[in-house]
Amino acid sequence: MNTMPNQSQSSKALTLVLGGTGKTGRRIAAGLAAKGVPIRIGSRSAMPAFDWHHAAGWDACLQDVEAVYINYAPDLAMPGATDAIQAFVNRAKGHGVKRLVLLSGRGEAEAQACERIVQTSGIDWTIVRASWFNQNFSEGAFLDMVMAGQITLPAGDIPEPFVDVDDIAEVAVAALTEPGHVGEVYEVTGPRLMTFADIATELSSATGREIVYIPVPHDAFVAGVKESGAPQEVVWMLDYLFATVLDGRNAHLADGIQRALGRQPKDFADYARKVAATDLWREVALTV
Repeated sequence: MNTMPNQSQSSKALTLVLGGTGKTGRRIAAGLAAKGVPIRIGSRSAMPAFDWHHAAGWDACLQDVEAVYINYAPDLAMPGATDAIQAFVNRAKGHGVKRLVLLSGRGEAEAQACERIVQTSGIDWTIVRASWFNQNFSEGAFLDMVMAGQITLPAGDIPEPFVDVDDIAEVAVAALTEPGHVGEVYEVTGPRLMTFADIATELSSATGREIVYIPVPHDAFVAGVKESGAPQEVVWMLDYLFATVLDGRNAHLADGIQRALGRQPKDFADYARKVAATDLWREVALTV
């Protein structure tokens, strides 16, 4: 029996974007839609719903899917992530998925274990291994600190090559839609190393108000996150990232964006000016 899809069937093949309402996912979904690629959003609020903790719902999400962007929340370093990725990849293979793009993290042994699962799946794959996001300061865990004018974190003076999520999304869209990216590990970083004090300086310049970095002891930081009522998995992730990953192991630049897109990555200063122009930081600061 001929099981090859005909042209009309192929034109209906979907790209599933897991975490499709998050920082990277919603940008990737928009980029795919702009290219005319049929998409399915993978999130708990979508229909059909996708939940990493409810494997029974995965089959409906994978129906008629040809490619998948895999974003495991909150982080591939979380306990149980490798089991979940293995189970999902097996299910995707059973549905005939032809391409996988995995968002991974730099310097995380657990994340690299998940990469190997994708790489040995028998499905065409691309890895996007990212450093810390610029957008953590406008859409993530550090937003309230920017609002308050005090970035209080246990980061010391360790530099990190913060990367713009717009760049990550563009790399992922290319990997999902274009030839030439199969079998590539794109380690994506920004164009320079920056300490959190450097970040505060750039944010001050962009907003026109003083934003300072105040280093705090690790244990005190974790206790404060717990007291804030943050979910347990968020507490665990921040504890892990600052205790384990931010130790200098990632204090070097990589060329993933240049190789994937043929251009330089966006700089943090440009990101900061762009966000400041929206009045996001200024509006909330005025109410403090």
